[in-house]
Amino acid sequence: MDEDFAKWYTDVVRKAELASYSGVRGCMVVRPYGTALWENIRNDLDARFKALGHENVMMPMFIPEGLLQKEKDHVEGFAPEVAWVTHGGEEKLQERLCVRPTSETLFCDHYKDIIQSYKDLPKLYNQWCSVVRWEKTTRPFLRTMEFFWQEGHTMHETAQQAIDETEQMLNVYADFCVESLAIPVVKGKKTDKEKFAGAESTYTIEALMHDGKALQSGTSHYFGDGFARAFDITFTDRNNTLQYPHQTSWGMSSRVIGAIIMTHGDNSGLVLPPAVAPVQVVIVPIATHKPGVTEKATELCERLAKSFRVKIDLTDNSAGWKFAEYEMKGVPLRLEIGPKDIENNQCVLVRRDNREKTFASLDNLEESIAALLRHLHDALYEKALARREEMTYSVGSLDEMIENAANRPGFIKAMWCGELACEEKLKEVAGVTSRCIPFEQEKISDVCVCCGKPAKNMLYWGKAY
Repeated sequence: MDEDFAKWYTDVVRKAELASYSGVRGCMVVRPYGTALWENIRNDLDARFKALGHENVMMPMFIPEGLLQKEKDHVEGFAPEVAWVTHGGEEKLQERLCVRPTSETLFCDHYKDIIQSYKDLPKLYNQWCSVVRWEKTTRPFLRTMEFFWQEGHTMHETAQQAIDETEQMLNVYADFCVESLAIPVVKGKKTDKEKFAGAESTYTIEALMHDGKALQSGTSHYFGDGFARAFDITFTDRNNTLQYPHQTSWGMSSRVIGAIIMTHGDNSGLVLPPAVAPVQVVIVPIATHKPGVTEKATELCERLAKSFRVKIDLTDNSAGWKFAEYEMKGVPLRLEIGPKDIENNQCVLVRRDNREKTFASLDNLEESIAALLRHLHDALYEKALARREEMTYSVGSLDEMIENAANRPGFIKAMWCGELACEEKLKEVAGVTSRCIPFEQEKISDVCVCCGKPAKNMLYWGKAY
């Protein structure tokens, strides 16, 4: 992975059977193992959303061109990536249909029909679906023409309520990354240049991959009442006057699978955090030709399945082949049991992250496994956090910025005056983009790293996927 990270990444996706290339350019076949991983991610996030009062809906996948055109900034931002349907059967359509790149316009078209009074607010909707963006360069999970995600779209009585929702959902994403994916993230606000098309402000969580590139892992947007005005969505407020509601949207996509691969993976393949791993424990019986081994392993599988996601491998492949196979697939724990283990009322538990072996009594096996899974999660997080800290640099001059960007992969912290010209110059001369204005600000110097004028904010900069 340190010699050719891009090839390593693609090999892991294929050999771990997460996804395959399809006959459609830029689109992937998500295989059962990858689908199970996405389902666990989806179920975890979905529970978090519902705990906050959000409801799931399903919107059409097509957007009439006239509907898309209603919000000028939004359509301009997505125009280069839109796929158009021009014919239905053999007949040319009177109005082109866009295959949804995102669904703000569809939600707004619906909200104008169902919001009349402050009593109808807030509307807290979420959708799980796939969207299409006509990408030039693609890579499985990281950037595909069709990808899978959730998109939340909410309407609120006041601006402050909408802003609170925007920040709350960013925190949900950050907590999910830490608690379930063991991925540390930087929370912050996007610059005006990098914010979502049509948004007043965009918040982001940025993660750092093993190769030092950033990955935008989730975003949350505050729209103000711009879309509401464009779509004529009004409600009668508590003073019986007509108002426009305030809107948010927020999303996390299947690219977080790419984040898991590139944050935790090693030269043996995937390393999956236990909370989302399709299989948390794989049971590999040793010397199955000996009496009682297969039966005991099967009995353990049935017992442990009540508490964990468990698989037993009873194939006639060698034990060594099985070990390599489940290491490639990133299964957090391997349970080995053979004749001597059965005699001693024990088994061997092997962690995927560090290959550490533990002898565990069969009497309190559930407690031992639960503890090891917690330790493994914490170790993955601490390792990723330590790597991020090692690969985060502070610079005070343009020469330092250029030198760091060329020779030291990672996050670069530097001051910025707030001017678009400096942001664009840094991309031109150093090849970095602004990742975010972090909520936790530091004062590295008083002046902009690019122009030397008084600085407004400290930013994270870097090269990104």
